[in-house]
Amino acid sequence: MKKYNLLAITSLLLLGASCDGGKKNLFSFDESKFKAMYHTGDEISLEITNKNEKTIDSVAYFNNEKRIGSVKGNSSLNYKIDVEKLGYQNLKAVVYFEGEQQETTSRIELVASVEPKLLTYTIVATYPHDIKAYTQGLEFFNGTLLEGTGNGAGNSTGERGMSSLRKTDYKTGKVLKKVELGADYFGEGITVLNNKVYQLTWLNNEGYVYDANTFKKEKTFKYIKKMEGWGLTNDGKNIYMTDSSEKISIINPENFSEVDHINVYTNSTKVPAVNELEWVDGKIYGNIYQKDAIAVINPKTGAVEAVINLSDLKTKITQHPDVDVLNGIAYNPATKTFFVTGKNWDKMFEIKISQ
Repeated sequence: MKKYNLLAITSLLLLGASCDGGKKNLFSFDESKFKAMYHTGDEISLEITNKNEKTIDSVAYFNNEKRIGSVKGNSSLNYKIDVEKLGYQNLKAVVYFEGEQQETTSRIELVASVEPKLLTYTIVATYPHDIKAYTQGLEFFNGTLLEGTGNGAGNSTGERGMSSLRKTDYKTGKVLKKVELGADYFGEGITVLNNKVYQLTWLNNEGYVYDANTFKKEKTFKYIKKMEGWGLTNDGKNIYMTDSSEKISIINPENFSEVDHINVYTNSTKVPAVNELEWVDGKIYGNIYQKDAIAVINPKTGAVEAVINLSDLKTKITQHPDVDVLNGIAYNPATKTFFVTGKNWDKMFEIKISQ
């Protein structure tokens, strides 16, 4: 796949649905006027089809349950899309007619306005990495590299490792401290907030909180709903969590409720399988699963602003049957460099990214 198309996937067709309490649906959005994709600032013409020729008094329109305007009769409403958050915009119309009212719904897809820039990088140094580590999360804490690993398929020696949370001397690859999860738990992403390490599990629908210094487990928390746990990062206040889709949930670290969410999009499509995350200078750097690339994501809108193609790094590691994808991003604020590795890679790379 060409590096300029690292994040390209097939765009989904727009879907329209409409029902109202089991009653026959008399109205629907005129979707013939809709475009396949929209950008913030675009204008859309909203109008209702009235095949049964009912006498319509007025129509009120909503986007994501926010009222955006109304019209008398069934004239069209021109709506300028001024929302920040990308993804599907759920449209609703409440039609008032002949002493009754009925709702109908549809949706449009809002994508990023700007094409992602392709950033370059240089390798600063190469370090050894545990070839048995199925890397799921990577982050610096007080100058020490923390790593969360999953229970991978094995390694070239035939052994199957346990999921873990570990402290590592990144210069030597030596594991300084390690806590293993049970055999039935597949460890996923980690992040450090207020001297606590948060670690996800894949399919167990729960995560853990550890003391960042001692690795003593202090709490087990449940996910906001039944979902997969993938990657984690934080902005100093809230936690950002991925779940295998394009969605990044923003989580309150105290009660683990969802505060908000964003959807990750380029200027042409949504980007699913957002994996390991790192927060750097107000942006989210995210691995995209099965793509040896990092996306730079705007945490307010979900827009992918830049991409770093790291596919060449995989050619620099020892090739063996259990080598898996690039995964793991840690930013070292002391050196202003990134540390990246992959699942069952025998090397970790310190890189400097150029804007």
